[in-house]
Amino acid sequence: MTTLDPKRSARAADQKKMPLCASCAGIQRNWRKAPGHAELVQQSTRKEEREGHSVNVTTYRCDACGTKWEYENDKTNQKAGWSVVGQ
Repeated sequence: MTTLDPKRSARAADQKKMPLCASCAGIQRNWRKAPGHAELVQQSTRKEEREGHSVNVTTYRCDACGTKWEYENDKTNQKAGWSVVGQ
């Protein structure tokens, strides 16, 4: 017989994903030059090599809902752009 640890259950409930805020839900994903929104806070930037050229990838976090985003600025790929990487 297993018993539920109340602290563990509370932690699990806290870690459930929050839904995207309305502003995050409105971001067009996978499209270069699509705008973000005002509550995205830049976290870091890195360069990655892709097929012989450098690509800038910037991470952001939404102050409203906590969603973590990456914006990939690859001038050779129109379908780069925004993607959700966590919450």
